[in-house]
Amino acid sequence: MPPALRDGPGTKQAARDALRRSRARRRGGDPKGDRIPVTSSANDLAFLRRLRPLAARELRFAMLAGALVGAMVVWQAWCVAGLFDRALRGREPLDTLGPAFALLLAILVLRAAASFAAERYGFAAAMRVVPALRRALLGKLDRVGPAGAAALPTGEIVAALSDGVRAVEPFFSRYLPATAQAAMLPAGILLVVAPLDWLSALVFLVTAPLIPLFMVLIGKGAEALNQRQWLRLQRMSGHFLDAVQALATIKAFGAGGRMVASVGATAERYRRETMAVLRIAFLSSLTLEFFATVAIALIAVLIGFRLLWGELDYRTGLFILLLAPEFYAPLRMMGTAYHARMEALGAASRLVALDALPERMLAGGALRPGFAGGVAIRFEDVHLTYPDGREALRGVSFAIEPGESIAFAGPSGAGKSSIQALLLGFVAPTSGRILIDGTPLDTLEPRHWRRRLGFMPQRPKLFASSVRANIAPGEADPDEAAIHGAAARAGLADLIAGLPQGLDTAIGNGGRPLSGGQASRIALARLFYRDAPLVLLDEPTAHLDDDSEAMIHAAIAALKGRRTILVNAHRPASLALVDRIIRLEQGCIVPSRAEPAEAASPC
Repeated sequence: MPPALRDGPGTKQAARDALRRSRARRRGGDPKGDRIPVTSSANDLAFLRRLRPLAARELRFAMLAGALVGAMVVWQAWCVAGLFDRALRGREPLDTLGPAFALLLAILVLRAAASFAAERYGFAAAMRVVPALRRALLGKLDRVGPAGAAALPTGEIVAALSDGVRAVEPFFSRYLPATAQAAMLPAGILLVVAPLDWLSALVFLVTAPLIPLFMVLIGKGAEALNQRQWLRLQRMSGHFLDAVQALATIKAFGAGGRMVASVGATAERYRRETMAVLRIAFLSSLTLEFFATVAIALIAVLIGFRLLWGELDYRTGLFILLLAPEFYAPLRMMGTAYHARMEALGAASRLVALDALPERMLAGGALRPGFAGGVAIRFEDVHLTYPDGREALRGVSFAIEPGESIAFAGPSGAGKSSIQALLLGFVAPTSGRILIDGTPLDTLEPRHWRRRLGFMPQRPKLFASSVRANIAPGEADPDEAAIHGAAARAGLADLIAGLPQGLDTAIGNGGRPLSGGQASRIALARLFYRDAPLVLLDEPTAHLDDDSEAMIHAAIAALKGRRTILVNAHRPASLALVDRIIRLEQGCIVPSRAEPAEAASPC
């Protein structure tokens, strides 16, 4: 993991805040009514600063280019002042000023090139950080797993990975280079002006701090507004995502009008938050411009009177007057870029919450044993408590022989899916041991182990890709004969033959729509294609018609004896297919005719 995303101060608190907001939203509102909580900006700024090493080289080049711009600014002002002095006071012919004009043109070209280089390297720095940050956050989600990611609403995760990561870009492309320029150029001008005219240097020194001072004072109020704006955006994203996913249910219950009104109200609140941020942005720009203009006017008045009184020579006075706008320009630019900083801080608070999600997935080891046929599974006093405090399993112990087919039965929330999540490595047990063929599960290499698993969830996911890629997901060069064989065994031959491009037909989002039964057959073909020694089925016949259910039952019967099969089931027809039934209630094994009383969990 990049050092930028290692645990920093406050990440645990950010995780607790994120979980609290998530639970509050699921109850139907914010933790404090309609008021959105604001997190500490210190942790968010520390998070952004930890990203700087990712683009250290580009930022150094951007600062060097900015320093070169500053040198060209001073040189340009000196050349212009000299030209005016020679042409107006010295009355020199224009043809004798040709070399001076050529030098001025070269300085302008060099200044433009340095400015372009500073912007280019600033953008390059952002392009180093943004992809690396997105990869790191996606890697974090991979380590967190489905159970950990459920702590945040899907809309928040999507908004953080898309808009949130993009909002970090101006912090590196604009704010950091502008900050360096604001520190270097005024200091350099002050050093040049001080020996020439101490009074002008004093005015520079007194007025310069006013701009960043008012910028910070105004920015303090804007930070809270930016955070609330980002929270509104995430809520709106989640709200809209829920509405799209549940469109059929919304229409069936005639709730379309209410949902439209709800999404519209959320969007209107987001608009008001955005306008409030923009008002502060315009106010701060006006304030900074006002103080800069007053300071430049003060310098001009002082220089004008002293030229009139003969206390200052023409070239020096014009030189300082030309430098006055350049002295305040980086400070004004930093004031504009300061809003990029505030926007990045607002986004960083969401990124910190995502980065702070606890990693409860099984870490795994390095062992890669071979598995022939079914596998033996043993749970020894396994407890599982999820990050939100929910106790899923309490002292579960059982043993499954190779090739045995087992059904886990019990009410919803009894712990059936948690057992499969443990075997898939989506979560690690809080205590206890899980043995696979006598080897602790946490010593197996996770990718190697998962390639030996066949998994069919209750609602199979179809990826936006071809039928071939859906049957063999994640494989760059799938076995064509095995795909056809798996499709035939899953009853997909007629469906594939009727598709316009056969196995190359796109399905999933944006592709050809499939029914629930057809999607289940695709998932069943995945099981046949992988031919794994352990098959996990999570309510595979739920929501299916009789024909599709019969196909699933035929598949279970065909795999019996050759593979270890674990089925979460309620229906009697599914339970009748297995060798043994293990019943669960409230995370404990309860005695049944198939499981003796001494095997029950001590709950």
